[in-house]
Amino acid sequence: MRTLHPDLSGLELNTLPGGFTLTYQQRLILRHTPEAACLWVGAGEADIEMFRGNFSIKDRLNEKIALPDATVNAHAAGWTIRFGRGDAVSATLKIGLDEAGRLLLTLQNDDASHNRIWLRLAANPEDHIYGCGEQFSYFDLRGKPFPLWTSEQGVGRNKQTLVTWQADCKENAGGDYYWTFFPQPTFVSTQKYYCHLDNSCYMNFDFSAPDYHELAIWENHTTLRVECAPTYITLLEKLTALLGRQPELPDWVYDGVTLGIQGGTDVCQKKLDTMRNAGVKVNGIWAQDWSGVRMTSFGKRVMWNWRWDSNNYPQLDDRIAQWKKEGVQFLSYINPYVASDRDLCVEAGRLGYLAKQANGDDYLVEFGEFYGGVVDLTNPQAFDWFKNVIKKNMIELGCGGWMADFGEYLPTDTYLHNGVSAEIMHNAWPALWAKCNYEALEETGKLGEILFFMRAGSTGSQKYSTMMWAGDQNVDWSLDDGLASVVPAALSLAMSGHGLHHSDIGGYTTLFDMKRSKELLLRWCDFNAFTPMMRTHEGNRPGDNWQFDSDAETIAHFARMTTVFTTLKPYIKNAVSQNAKTGLPVMRPLFLHYEDDARAYSLKYQYLFGRDLLVAPVYEEGRDDWTLYLPQDAWINLWTGERCDGGDVTVAAPLGQPPVFYRADSEWASLFSTLRAC
Repeated sequence: MRTLHPDLSGLELNTLPGGFTLTYQQRLILRHTPEAACLWVGAGEADIEMFRGNFSIKDRLNEKIALPDATVNAHAAGWTIRFGRGDAVSATLKIGLDEAGRLLLTLQNDDASHNRIWLRLAANPEDHIYGCGEQFSYFDLRGKPFPLWTSEQGVGRNKQTLVTWQADCKENAGGDYYWTFFPQPTFVSTQKYYCHLDNSCYMNFDFSAPDYHELAIWENHTTLRVECAPTYITLLEKLTALLGRQPELPDWVYDGVTLGIQGGTDVCQKKLDTMRNAGVKVNGIWAQDWSGVRMTSFGKRVMWNWRWDSNNYPQLDDRIAQWKKEGVQFLSYINPYVASDRDLCVEAGRLGYLAKQANGDDYLVEFGEFYGGVVDLTNPQAFDWFKNVIKKNMIELGCGGWMADFGEYLPTDTYLHNGVSAEIMHNAWPALWAKCNYEALEETGKLGEILFFMRAGSTGSQKYSTMMWAGDQNVDWSLDDGLASVVPAALSLAMSGHGLHHSDIGGYTTLFDMKRSKELLLRWCDFNAFTPMMRTHEGNRPGDNWQFDSDAETIAHFARMTTVFTTLKPYIKNAVSQNAKTGLPVMRPLFLHYEDDARAYSLKYQYLFGRDLLVAPVYEEGRDDWTLYLPQDAWINLWTGERCDGGDVTVAAPLGQPPVFYRADSEWASLFSTLRAC
């Protein structure tokens, strides 16, 4: 029997013998029969172990039970469906629309002992799936399960490689294809709908089956929101209206590269002078060791005591003011933990602002040869205290920005002020950390003037994180953890509602005999010139890596590519403004603008930079040409002026000329053409 609810536009429920189908705006969302239940429930006990941000997660599953029986009741707000298996097990699903007209599914296990849900959403075999936060190995998620848990990214991330094996053997840090700093229970289907879950618990979204997507939720309830649109651009506008959008970037971000420098005030000045004297456009100095240095076997680590180290950086306050007059910002570093052997941790502990052990003692986390206290951001007083640390020690000092690092390390056996299980709060923690930084800017009137960038994220980061960076890539050419992995990371995050993304030029992780080569650094520099921000990092072992000032040719390369970046300033600003107003990301998958091109849905290593630039970074060593795909349009090679109408093309790709094309009829064509003289 077909049921159209008079007050719920676009929502249709058809009852079948023993089952039903639920359709929303012509999309089949749920299909249930006694033989193929859409809902399963069960009971499990999480077994979660953390070692330095790497997690081993198992479920001691006691039972998993299909609920074949479904009783449908209509009411003014929609429908209520009671699922069951005889009289022993049951769950209740409420179907309706929220205040914005989105499909709202609210599901609750009726038995308090059941703390697991498996919900199967209807799918078509030809569907493509995107999102789930920041995914480094896959852009189209169809065909695989994706556990959603914020953690370290993993070193190597491909179980077939030697580097990953070495990392696993050393400290279980090798990771896998799904490990991510920024998981999010949101996906976009090529049926042109998104599905978002409000939960922050551990989840596993499995897109392997041809005719359904199974969402596993380690909680006894869940809320899903589904919204449709005629185009992907409109769909992202709707998704970001739900989740929030990033504000526009400070204007100085577009004025050159932010140089990652460590070693003190004089070292910063010397390197800045060297680069600017050679014609490099520099917008800032990012000195992560501004608070001091701790040497470990991993390499040089920051001292986690968020105060200016005047011994390492003498006269920094005066120098910051001088640099700012010269158009150079000073950026620092912070994370939501405090080193146990330093005074901020002592102060936080004395005030009762640290997360606790079961016995009430402060919980100290081992971070690699030192320990840190977890500032309990669920405690309003601790939250305000840490905000004031940011205001007093960083904003008042004159910092133009900072890296707001970490956020993934909340242990699941700690006890929090708000009384919520740390297992549930774990995935929510990065957005809470982002909110702390965001409010520090907002309350000092510095939003839009100061920038912070984060690697960890979750639902809510869209609103509170002013910029994401891709985290700790290897200083190598690997697909899953090198330069190439940044592109699907940016695109998957874009389809999850966060449109501002960049990466460390040259990568970061330097382990197991890795050494950043000159070629890799230059290729990464080429790539970052076509992202919203250019920023370098020395890596965890700077002496093993080629650096931006290692020779004159490298410096000249940075001079050229920062000129390209700054020339594009009005174009990039326009794209960033679009993201702030409508949620249209700066780095975009091709299908956002070429929906009818089947090839566009499988491309994960090239992207549109704004509407009119198509970028295909070179991510293999020793190449001087590159093959890419152009959708049907009139394209112009940015460097040669040669015209191409689409299809697979092979172009020369020397260092300094990454494969980039622009649309011939772009309103920015005259600006793009000037880059041939760079």
